Amino acid sequence: MSEQTNTSSPKPNRPEWEARKTHPKLAEQAEKALRTVVDPELGMDVVTLGLIRNLQIFDESANLVMILTTPFCPYGPAILEAARRKVEEALQKPTTIELGEEIWERDMMEEGAAEMLGLW
Repeated sequence: MSEQTNTSSPKPNRPEWEARKTHPKLAEQAEKALRTVVDPELGMDVVTLGLIRNLQIFDESANLVMILTTPFCPYGPAILEAARRKVEEALQKPTTIELGEEIWERDMMEEGAAEMLGLW
């Protein structure tokens, strides 16, 4: 028997942002901006950590869905606001942010990121 791999679903560490399909160039600009938002405790950006779960871009606005590494993150409000502001600046559109319900897991990080932190 041969093993079948489901390649149609995104990996948990790189969720398929809606904006990557609808507005790929703008999504790239937003991603670049988000990579400047760093979790001060871990010293890694929110994209590398896998905290950005979705980005939607509309005609007049944008919406960002983000999670935190822990529900008790002391920097949570500041990181959320920094991410929202960076996307708003990059896209020149009013941007809202939602705190997603997913629980962060280490496999959400980009490949190699956990090793850089010395976690695994």
